[in-house]
Amino acid sequence: MQDLSIIRDLNLPDSYIAAGYIRNYIWDVLHDFPERTPLNDIDVVYYNPDELDEENEKTYEQKLKRETGNSLWSVKNQARMHIKNGDQPYHSIEDALSQWPETATAIGVKLENDNRVSVVCPYGLEDIFEFRVKKSPLFKDEGHYRYRVNQKNWKGLWPKLEIY
Repeated sequence: MQDLSIIRDLNLPDSYIAAGYIRNYIWDVLHDFPERTPLNDIDVVYYNPDELDEENEKTYEQKLKRETGNSLWSVKNQARMHIKNGDQPYHSIEDALSQWPETATAIGVKLENDNRVSVVCPYGLEDIFEFRVKKSPLFKDEGHYRYRVNQKNWKGLWPKLEIY
């Protein structure tokens, strides 16, 4: 909740903490792990088609690192990520997340101004809570999906997972 509050206070348009930060937390809890699995990064995504300069993202990352003392922050404006990914322009956060490699990774969470928690998940939450790792229907590169899943060793970390 503290991290969600920090992201809310950045006032980035349509911003969420996403990907492994959320996925790993859910799987850790469902596996009854006493501690969180270490993170590689903390993905913050937002959508602002009027601000496509990557330097802005780096500025937000540096601010988060200074304020929290945590060097794992990664901030990406999804309005420009289609260029890196070779896709057509994304129209929203949900559209961008729908292009991510796994359905269980395509999840973002944010804290609203009234302290409600909002979730964006173009493929729903069933796969993550049912321990299913599946390629997102819109992710084109099957080989990269397989490499990614094997390289991250998710099955070794969370034995209840089923990889499809």
